[in-house]
Amino acid sequence: MPPCASVGKLTLHYTKFFISLRKLLEAMKKEIGKWFMDIAKYVATAILISSFLGGFNEKWLMYVVGAILVTLCFTIGLGFIHEKK
Repeated sequence: MPPCASVGKLTLHYTKFFISLRKLLEAMKKEIGKWFMDIAKYVATAILISSFLGGFNEKWLMYVVGAILVTLCFTIGLGFIHEKK
């Protein structure tokens, strides 16, 4: 078998591998986006519950840090889920 024929088969093999890897990563992006959005919901819930039950002296700090975390996680989640057309 000439050397160029084996190179062609190898190239075809790698092409199929990278196409399947791309499909897998697209599916994973949606799951990672959902995970970030879940984290945002959990942080918001934790802040709400701790504001009712907790005895924090500086509640404003908890609200500011929580709002930043929720916004950041939600934005990252939407960025992963958003499909480009």
